[in-house]
Amino acid sequence: MKTVTKGVFDMQVGFIGLGIMGKPMALNLLKAGFSLKAFDISEEAKNEVKKAGAQVVEDASAVTEKSDIVITMLPNAAIINQVINEQLLPYLHKETIVVDMSSVSPVESKQWAEQLAEKNVEFIDAPVSGGEPKAIDGTLSIMAGGSEFAFEKALPVLKAMGQDIVRVGEAGAGSTTKLANQILVNVTMAAMSEAVLLASKAGVDIEKMYEAIRGGLAGSNVLDAKIPMILERNFEAGGRIDINLKDLTNVLATGKEIGAPLPLTSDVAEMFQSLTSHGKQTIDHCGVLQYYESLSNYQVPKGGKQNV
Repeated sequence: MKTVTKGVFDMQVGFIGLGIMGKPMALNLLKAGFSLKAFDISEEAKNEVKKAGAQVVEDASAVTEKSDIVITMLPNAAIINQVINEQLLPYLHKETIVVDMSSVSPVESKQWAEQLAEKNVEFIDAPVSGGEPKAIDGTLSIMAGGSEFAFEKALPVLKAMGQDIVRVGEAGAGSTTKLANQILVNVTMAAMSEAVLLASKAGVDIEKMYEAIRGGLAGSNVLDAKIPMILERNFEAGGRIDINLKDLTNVLATGKEIGAPLPLTSDVAEMFQSLTSHGKQTIDHCGVLQYYESLSNYQVPKGGKQNV
């Protein structure tokens, strides 16, 4: 675990949203030496960060007190919008920086940036990539949109949670980059599942297939992270189907708005919608394999090798 020296800007950090991603991110801020005030609706999550040294509060608005940076890591835009308008805007002090690290559309990010600017509050949209494992070890990729001044001020905090941290432009650019990221991740996830299904049904040992192709052009972080899960038939969510469907819905809405055709994204969104309709919305998005298994009336065996 890398360490960020406390007192770079002597910043107080507020954190709202201690879910699958938010909780390990908050814990990494504490490990790095930041003073943290945290809120979540889950008492269990609050208790865990409290034991690690955070001050927990009973209302989201309370994280704003004396906080130089307030981070939100929440499930969807409706919740973020409510938190910003009802629990942050009335209480934020001038020169606070709000950093939203959730996955939303750039339209929403720009809207919040404009609302906060009216109170002289800077906004950064800084969604992340890497899933729960990288949230835990503090090596997330962070794509940030906002002013250069706000980004530089927030950078020590972001470094406590991520490894590859890039300012990609003004407010909204981070969210747009995350949408592009989600196209690549989820379309690759579907392509991987299609390839696995084909190979397995033809009798190929999937573990051997993975060993053969991982070092070539088809190799990717998606394969490295998800093939082991498929071999174990472990579909416990690091990135849930419904959360990724929400992201792909934002992708398609943005594409429609700017006139960008996205046929592959549309196909994968339909697969995720089908899985959701069959009650599989909480499994990991590598569980798109189950969509292909259903179509072909075939299940890839645990371990990846058919019994002969």
